[in-house]
Amino acid sequence: MIPLISIGPFTLYFFGLMIGIGAIVGLLLAVKEAKRRGLNHNLLTDGILYSIIAGVIGARIVYIVIYNPVYYFSNPIEIFAIHQGGLSIHGGILGGLLFGIWFMKRHKMSVWQTLDLIAPSLILAQGISRIGCDVFGGPILSSLPWGIEKNGQLLHPAQAYEFLLDYLLFGYLWLRLKKPSYHGQIFIHYIIGFMTIRGIVEFVRINPMVVGPFSVSHIMSFMGILIAAFLMIKRRKDRNTNKTAISKSDYIKIGFSVIGLMVVSLTIYYLVQG
Repeated sequence: MIPLISIGPFTLYFFGLMIGIGAIVGLLLAVKEAKRRGLNHNLLTDGILYSIIAGVIGARIVYIVIYNPVYYFSNPIEIFAIHQGGLSIHGGILGGLLFGIWFMKRHKMSVWQTLDLIAPSLILAQGISRIGCDVFGGPILSSLPWGIEKNGQLLHPAQAYEFLLDYLLFGYLWLRLKKPSYHGQIFIHYIIGFMTIRGIVEFVRINPMVVGPFSVSHIMSFMGILIAAFLMIKRRKDRNTNKTAISKSDYIKIGFSVIGLMVVSLTIYYLVQG
């Protein structure tokens, strides 16, 4: 990880900074939308903050169990060394989702409508966070101009591939949020969209392989898509008649927003990582 500031035993890393910025931006966007809809934004804020903590715990547990159980069970103290890396995005989504559903049911919040509301904010936060990730892709066989040179090798900027696709998904989900066909559609599309993105990017990353070009992450992403597809079939029965028309200005605004995010993120990424 790239250290930015060290004060005594405390070190602020670039990845940690971008995760923090992503979480704040996503939270502010979700709260703004909740206020616009007249929802309890204070309760939503509490749920999101607690879900972030649960997501980090889930991300760590899944990484340890799936990717390197022998090492961590032999060195249990290293389980808590999160600052050294080792988080699974699949575990993060699962951990945050399970706690979030429990929190919403306990406080009698509409689960599917709330998940729809936070889906665009979630993928936006993930995209911004990915800027600081230091897990690059595999070697580029030809000298592509966007490659990242590390230790004498030209590598795929896998993080950039992912956050660019995340921003495109954000734009789609944000527009779709105005006109969902059924409650839960936006979140289900988020799951399918992100798992597909992760599967695409995984082809240029180096992870434990299962069969042929398919890795452990591919298997988890495929399982996520199957579960989301099953939920889609069930949720289609709950038709939503309260739709807001998507105007031309909406398309223009989100288009410029996505392009702006891409340009700024790529600039920061190559200035720091490259």
